[in-house]
Amino acid sequence: MNHVRSGVPLIEAQPAVESSRRSAMSPMVIGMCALAFLHGLLFVWYQHSDWLTSWSDQRGYQSLGQVLASTGRFTRYSDSPAFVPEVLRTPGYPMFVAAMYRLFGVHQLAVVIPQAALCGVIAFMVYLMARRIVSEPVALASGFAVGLYAPIPYFAALVMTEVWTTVMLTAAMALTFRAVRTRRVRDYVFAGAVCGFTALCRPVFVLLPLALAGVGLLLAFWQHQQPWRHWAAFVVAAVIVCSPWFAYNYKYFHRITISPAGGIGRATWEGSWQAVCPGLTQATLTDIADKSPDRATLDRRVASLAAQQGRPAEPMFEYVHQWQDIRQIWTTPTESQERASARIDADDEYGRIGVENIRANPVAWVIRRLTRGQFVLWAADLPIRYRDINATPRPVIYTIWFVDAAIDLLAALGLVVLVRRGRADIALLLATPLLYVAAVHFPLLTEARQSLPTKPIVVMLAVVAVSAWRDMAWRQTR
Repeated sequence: MNHVRSGVPLIEAQPAVESSRRSAMSPMVIGMCALAFLHGLLFVWYQHSDWLTSWSDQRGYQSLGQVLASTGRFTRYSDSPAFVPEVLRTPGYPMFVAAMYRLFGVHQLAVVIPQAALCGVIAFMVYLMARRIVSEPVALASGFAVGLYAPIPYFAALVMTEVWTTVMLTAAMALTFRAVRTRRVRDYVFAGAVCGFTALCRPVFVLLPLALAGVGLLLAFWQHQQPWRHWAAFVVAAVIVCSPWFAYNYKYFHRITISPAGGIGRATWEGSWQAVCPGLTQATLTDIADKSPDRATLDRRVASLAAQQGRPAEPMFEYVHQWQDIRQIWTTPTESQERASARIDADDEYGRIGVENIRANPVAWVIRRLTRGQFVLWAADLPIRYRDINATPRPVIYTIWFVDAAIDLLAALGLVVLVRRGRADIALLLATPLLYVAAVHFPLLTEARQSLPTKPIVVMLAVVAVSAWRDMAWRQTR
């Protein structure tokens, strides 16, 4: 690889078009995509028993997709005489669900089998991206590794936004690589548009176009280039794609926001409590709060749980009381329109109480976010059926976490490999979505699936690190 120097494109030139096309259609590439698709189908079979009993988030996407497919309106309440706008979900994934329902009928397989096929698309895009920066064998290995990375097909078997968002983010990064290589404005516009659509699939990515543009301008300044117009086009395209949704929220809620009631308020509150108690204990407390509307009964059950576990009862009381008090804001109204507006009020209250919780002990909160919060975000994937997780032996869970953490560590080493090979520009571009996800989720509740859209890049970088170690070991044995 050539070292970075003034006037050299960020990404090296692609091989000749004819050679590139032949390579992209090689039997190994086709086998790579087929393997990823079969892996997705395996998890469709494995997860099917949980479709109606677990992952309640599916119901929101299913109802939005069904109404959108049948009426063309983005609402859950097709029978309501007055239009009730959606306050929680952004339209990117429900549009995909609606399209699948229109094509194949309204049932689970109509969505999850196409999502299994998308696993192959993700592997193929990673291969195309990797072959611009590493050798063909390493690019193929990257694609195969992504196809075998179990958390991606795990979520392909569910009507949830994870895999679709992963497709969009991987495509956005691949197109950004293409744009900085070709330096054509139209490529920047296309990449920015896809990056903007990624935010409509997962609201947390709404600022990613700015982050990528900032890094791109920094690299251009470093290389004495002046592509600010290109990156401006990138950001403008992202804004244009998101603007109809901003207009929707302004029209119905008088807010220019990406997600009126699914914003950072509740995530801040939940993040303020994460790791105060063990995860299973907090889940038990939530279940108790949900099933004990009478406050006296609630307190008795919480006191009993605290005594059984030998833990202080006061934090448990505070948690369940906050949970019930805020939840009542949006569960008390019975009329659909009032309830939708109350969800926004509840999110504001979640945010206010969450900040108060943080201020009560900011040092402990920072420590929890740097340790448990980031570990859960990056290394706590468990591709095990939801109903089987609690029955899974702890050594098995710890082994899965260890493997996931090892992949993350190898990815960090992969960035170092690129820097040492004189490709600090590539390393910084690849690191941008990873650092962005870590930073944005720092104050919020973290789940492993929140980093899933970046995992194809993580796995690709891990393969780069393993390849470099293999090459070094081979040279030493000669």
